[in-house]
Amino acid sequence: MTIERFTGKVAGAALVAGLCLAGTARAAETISVVTFGGAYEAAATKAYFEPFTKETGVGFAKEAYDGGLAKLSAMVEAKNTTWDLIDLESNDAITGCDEGLLQKLDLSALGDTSDFIPGSITPCAIATMVWSTVFAYDSTKLATAPKSIADFFDTKTFPGKRGLRKSPKATLEWALLADGVPAAEVYKVLGTPEGVDRAFKKLDTIKKDIVWWEAGAQAPQLLADGAVVMTQAYNGRISNAVKEQGKPFVTVWDGQVYDFEWWGVPTGAKNGDAAKKFIAFQAKPEILSQLAKYIAYAPPRTKAVDLIDAETLKGMPTAPANFGNAVQIDVPFWTDNFDALNKRFTAWLAQ
Repeated sequence: MTIERFTGKVAGAALVAGLCLAGTARAAETISVVTFGGAYEAAATKAYFEPFTKETGVGFAKEAYDGGLAKLSAMVEAKNTTWDLIDLESNDAITGCDEGLLQKLDLSALGDTSDFIPGSITPCAIATMVWSTVFAYDSTKLATAPKSIADFFDTKTFPGKRGLRKSPKATLEWALLADGVPAAEVYKVLGTPEGVDRAFKKLDTIKKDIVWWEAGAQAPQLLADGAVVMTQAYNGRISNAVKEQGKPFVTVWDGQVYDFEWWGVPTGAKNGDAAKKFIAFQAKPEILSQLAKYIAYAPPRTKAVDLIDAETLKGMPTAPANFGNAVQIDVPFWTDNFDALNKRFTAWLAQ
């Protein structure tokens, strides 16, 4: 072997080793992310995490949790934050920012945000999807199809039991919508004693026909068992029952009460910069639109909605055809009024 060939082999081996080490170091950069697990985490992995890893080499260490801020608060207080990215419900996103548990984000990294749905961007969190409370019916059980939230309360035209979540949230909003209150004025009316009385009076009209549920999985099961002819439900639950189980359920979008899911970066996150890059990455329309391929949750911006095929779009809360009479849940309203309204609701249930 000549010295030139030997030197070349050594140099080549060193180059390969160097590349391997560089690749290992790159792959070792990991974002610790906590989500609600289940079908949503699986969908987010396909739509968001894997494309980001492919583009940047940054991986994800995933952990499931049940929401709330207690654990995050303890981490921040102990100055030992082990999470880099957190999946948040709306009330936690707002409270977390107010209490300094979430970092402020550089919103300029998102570029033009004019097409984001109003309310889907905050100083500390960016909405990643939209889910909604809708009602659905079994198309084999009703001769006439209900079309509006008023139909849900019309037991004369549509006789039979109704499924409702055992909570004043969304239930009181629906009662007012069904009683003729415009979507834009629901919380203004509900914020008055007269409005609350009006909502409960409307609920009185169907009280004897209500079957109450508490867990999301119960709603489609009530329909499947024939225990109700229509039920309040989470849109993703109904979509899954149709796609995965072949159920003849139809979603009625009129009066949907929608909410956001958010990404935030905890205060003290060790890999917060990478987490912020991920948030900006997944906020791109072409990335946001991918989630709809895997689960029936909608992107919070119209440019992403425009990229979803027509058939899939039918099952999206923010599709133009579904979004005409929608109500965004007012988190500050419920933060301020939940205890009082829930007390009234509990007393009404017992009457």
